[in-house]
Amino acid sequence: MRHADDFRDTLRHGVRCGRTSLVVHARRSPLASSRAGFIVSKAVGNAVNRNRVKRRLRHLVAAALPSVPFSVDLVVRALPPATTEDLGSDLSSALGTCLDRLAA
Repeated sequence: MRHADDFRDTLRHGVRCGRTSLVVHARRSPLASSRAGFIVSKAVGNAVNRNRVKRRLRHLVAAALPSVPFSVDLVVRALPPATTEDLGSDLSSALGTCLDRLAA
């Protein structure tokens, strides 16, 4: 997702799942393919840390989206603990748990 309106609609009209390191908002999409957007604020850390978190989340979401049975608009918001956790396993399990819960 690239437009503010898409983010806003997903945040306002979608369902939400929160964990200690991230919050996932999802909304069914009328489009043929799924889309994802990421929110990583300055509270997460400096530019290096924010970009590292964004790259890891982008990789994890790209791997997890094909398992969702319908097209979805997804907004993943990283929280400050996302930089202190082991980014590989903790973010992956939090994202997987949220996607499973939101798909149900």
